[in-house]
Amino acid sequence: MRTTRLLAWLGMVLAIASAPAVCAQRVRIEDLTRVEGERQNQLVGYGLVVGLEGTGDSAQVSFTNQAVRNLITRFGNRPELTAQIKTKNAAVVMLTANLPAFVRPGDRIDVVVSSLGDARSLQGGVLLQAPLQGADGRVYAVAQGAVSLGGFGASGAGARVTKNHPTVGRIPNGALVEAEVPMDIVVDDRVSLCLRHPDYGTAARVAAAIAQSPFAARAVARDGGTVVVEVPEAYRGRVAEFLAEVGQLTVEVGLPAKVVVNERTGTIVVTGPVTISPVAVAHGSLTVEVHTSVQVSQPPPLSAGETTATLESEVSAREDKASLARMQAATVDDLVEALNALRATPRDIIAILQALKEAGALHAELEVL
Repeated sequence: MRTTRLLAWLGMVLAIASAPAVCAQRVRIEDLTRVEGERQNQLVGYGLVVGLEGTGDSAQVSFTNQAVRNLITRFGNRPELTAQIKTKNAAVVMLTANLPAFVRPGDRIDVVVSSLGDARSLQGGVLLQAPLQGADGRVYAVAQGAVSLGGFGASGAGARVTKNHPTVGRIPNGALVEAEVPMDIVVDDRVSLCLRHPDYGTAARVAAAIAQSPFAARAVARDGGTVVVEVPEAYRGRVAEFLAEVGQLTVEVGLPAKVVVNERTGTIVVTGPVTISPVAVAHGSLTVEVHTSVQVSQPPPLSAGETTATLESEVSAREDKASLARMQAATVDDLVEALNALRATPRDIIAILQALKEAGALHAELEVL
């Protein structure tokens, strides 16, 4: 019964996935593309979280001790007074953040805080001022603030309870942008639109839609992932307005024939016109079970023997019968019916799809997560 429900669910998902192949779907250009030169930049930093309730780095983490000593010395304390410092309420962390496009000094961005030492939890901690650098070594933002966790940890009397990862937290709007990254999206009065999922047909339709629009801009699909658009004379100096209008244009999008499977969860997603050549499939499974039991061996009365425990194992193997089925699918619906006819579980279907791809009978891109 469970297998029947799983297959029914799979059939419903595949049927939904097949809908775009039957009826063309129109999507806005701004949802299909991004402007070349408009990008995020990764930032990284090193800092110190304080205010922990004894869950910070232990004394064995030397760089935490050094960081605390440097901090105290920086505020006028004598170095010899820092010899006996305990760091259980502090933890050294690594900071990561993404600097979005077009941010300006004074804007704020989120920061992810990750423990670098052996701290048990960052709960209740506060990050002290720490710079965030780009790949070029330049400081683009400064982070500081209270760390917010998505989990917690508690322990006592030899027992411990942990939810999610208490050594990784986040500071919403915790970094203040100090420098911007210049971005040139217009080169020689042209902008390039990069498709998020490259496809020659989609690129050609995007170029045609822009060329046939009211502002009749010249657009050429340079390849399957880039459309070069010349900014009309009337929009020179108003590129943002031009891109906003171009982004509202819609084009028909055809989904590629693709099968995505996740072996860990048994998830299968099929998109586009997936077909299968005539092929015969037989799928069976071998199950091996090992049962181990503990037996107690008692010595005879008044003997010098000792009571001992022995392990006894029983091994059994069962191989399910596999039926040979002929498969030929011209549409996704046919594929669902053919797989259901085999009465296979989702994990079995994943194995069948992989075998079909290796045999050259599955005419679609197979991606295994």
